Amino acid sequence: MTADQIWPNKDAVVIKEDETVALSCSYTSSGYVYWYRQYPNKELQYLIYSAQSSSGRFRMTKSQTSTELTITGVTLSDSALYYCALRVGAQ
Repeated sequence: MTADQIWPNKDAVVIKEDETVALSCSYTSSGYVYWYRQYPNKELQYLIYSAQSSSGRFRMTKSQTSTELTITGVTLSDSALYYCALRVGAQ
């Protein structure tokens, strides 16, 4: 049996202010997907999960093997590390 895996599809994205950016991850097992961001020397900040689909400027889509987080109207304060996480098993 192999372990469940999730990974980003790009290491870095450069975007201009007021544009829209799409970040994506792929995974090997179905389940709930969560997106977080982290500013330097700060704790993870929860953004959205798959049962929610949208929250303010953040929108998430999900398929059987991938997820995409879309951020509209990007601002300088959106500069951060973004993480996708997968929860499998009991939902």
